[in-house]
Amino acid sequence: MEVERLRYKADQIARNFAALGEAEAIAATADHIAKFWDPRMKAQILADDRAALSPCVAAALEQL
Repeated sequence: MEVERLRYKADQIARNFAALGEAEAIAATADHIAKFWDPRMKAQILADDRAALSPCVAAALEQL
C-alpha cells in the first residue's frame, strides 16, 4: 500500500476520534492502528516522515 494512502487512512482515524479531545484522540488512534493495521502497514507508517503526518497521528505513532 502506498504511504500516501496510509497517511490518509491514519488521518481519517484521528479525525473520527477528535471529539474525544486531543489526549484521548491520540491514544485511541494509536490503539486502533496497533489493533487493526497489519504489520506491513504499521512498518510503512512508522518509517514515514512524521512531518508529513497530522500532529495527532504523529503523536499516536510515538506511543506505538
